[in-house]
Amino acid sequence: MDLHRLEVFCRVVELKSFTKAAEASFLSQPTVSEHLRTLEEILAVKLVDRLGREVLPTPAGKILYDYARRILRLRNEAVEAIANHSGRYAGHLWVAAGTIPGTYLLPELIGRFKESYPEVLVTVKIANSRQAAELVVQGDCEFGVVGARWNEAVLEWEPLFADELSLVVRHDHPWAGRGEIEPVELAEPPFIDRERESGTRKVMHEILQRHGLEVDKLRVIAEMGSTEAVCQSVKAGIGVAILSRQAIRDDLACGSLAEVAIRGVNFTRPFYLVRRRKRQPSPIAALFLDFLKSNSGG
Repeated sequence: MDLHRLEVFCRVVELKSFTKAAEASFLSQPTVSEHLRTLEEILAVKLVDRLGREVLPTPAGKILYDYARRILRLRNEAVEAIANHSGRYAGHLWVAAGTIPGTYLLPELIGRFKESYPEVLVTVKIANSRQAAELVVQGDCEFGVVGARWNEAVLEWEPLFADELSLVVRHDHPWAGRGEIEPVELAEPPFIDRERESGTRKVMHEILQRHGLEVDKLRVIAEMGSTEAVCQSVKAGIGVAILSRQAIRDDLACGSLAEVAIRGVNFTRPFYLVRRRKRQPSPIAALFLDFLKSNSGG
């Protein structure tokens, strides 16, 4: 079975489109269709259904997709192993990341890593913490860096970086000049929260509850799918929010946002390295993990 055809098939399943798969593979759409038709003839089964503009795998297609991903991953590991044996590191590493580590921590570290290993391509898939962990569970990424942890039997979590959350308000908010508020006051202003699968939201709620603050009493007026959306909403004067300091450093420095302490509440949290239990990392993944740990500041 031709590996290139399997790659094209995986692209079609992942992008749900022959046109998008053709663009991503630098092929014409008729060529993509021919690759799929050849696979279906070889296997004597229908692999995809065309439902309007969307393409979805059939039950047989789902089975092949799972095996195809494993075959292609093994092919990549073999190529990497040969390159490593020859004294050079080369290949493609997929990393999952929560919004904060993926946006504010990993880019600089990847840049420094590639100074030593320019032939390694690192792709970071940024999602909320729950989605990032799921990418590791599914095998799409070798490991992830996320801002929260929970019970997941197939995953293991290791603290990697330190982070701190902060209550932030617009520069002209009445709290901006106070520096500190009482915990009960947090229930007064309109509050902007992250979406429910966000690691920042999960940790923030846990910390507030540990300090006796009932999150149900917050006047949540909006839930945003990204840290940047929350930040822009605060700057627009819509409400207050609790965000990672990593995300608001520039806004604090230029004075568009103000940081306000909550008396007696410590918002320190770790970012976690999340991996699938018992999965042996590829040589490139092991190399990058060693680099992350040596630069974690812990």
